[in-house]
Amino acid sequence: MTAPLDPHALSPQQARALFRAGLRVPTAGWCAGWTQANLISVPREQAYDLLLFAQRNPKPCPVLDVTEPGATSASLFAGDLRTDLPGYVVYEHGEPVARVPDVTGYWRDDLVTFLIGCSFTFEDALREAGVPVRHIEQNRNVPMYRTNRMCRRAGEFGGPLVVSMRPVPAAQVADAVRVTARYPSVHGAPVHVGDPVELGIDDLGRPDFGDPVEIRVDEIPVFWACGVTPQAAVMASRPKLAIGHAPGHMAITDARDTRYLVP
Repeated sequence: MTAPLDPHALSPQQARALFRAGLRVPTAGWCAGWTQANLISVPREQAYDLLLFAQRNPKPCPVLDVTEPGATSASLFAGDLRTDLPGYVVYEHGEPVARVPDVTGYWRDDLVTFLIGCSFTFEDALREAGVPVRHIEQNRNVPMYRTNRMCRRAGEFGGPLVVSMRPVPAAQVADAVRVTARYPSVHGAPVHVGDPVELGIDDLGRPDFGDPVEIRVDEIPVFWACGVTPQAAVMASRPKLAIGHAPGHMAITDARDTRYLVP
């Protein structure tokens, strides 16, 4: 199945139907005006620790919604959480054991699902302000990196901060900071601007998740906290079971981006 000619114009319901039917693509630039979210599901016995981890690390883990155990939809997501994303990763003892188009066969009645804010939500605002979003321009997945910054631990969960990177022309960095700071529930302002070595990133051309993008001579790498951080915590902490979205392949919710915009 191929992507539609104008995924930007789709509704969340239309996009979810395509994913349920088998389309597998990153979702940056999809469904203009509709909020995208990271997904992480853990058994009920780990859910409190994960909620506490998110509360202690709100920059990478802004919680938008949490389901009841076993629920397959959420107040922000009327589709099926098991089938209506374009890709999933299943973890056992912290190891990715399956990368699958749906997780129906792995689902359990005790799984609690968290929807975590995603920086894709503010990308339309960046582009409206004239700030380029290179991975959309190049039709690639956003590059994401593990850093040397450790999150504050909570119960079973601890691990490194993950960041997403967008190259921004030097003259527009202030605009990028200003625009994204108005979306604190979807990561907000950058956590770092400039030298990636300060984050422990040796090679921007080799992201831990997603795809590399072109960085031009007049551009500076700008880093935002990333909602893949809970999956990095799963890999570091090794719970028996967890399910996450495939990085960059998000849950497209029924909430509007403007819901998370601070005037």
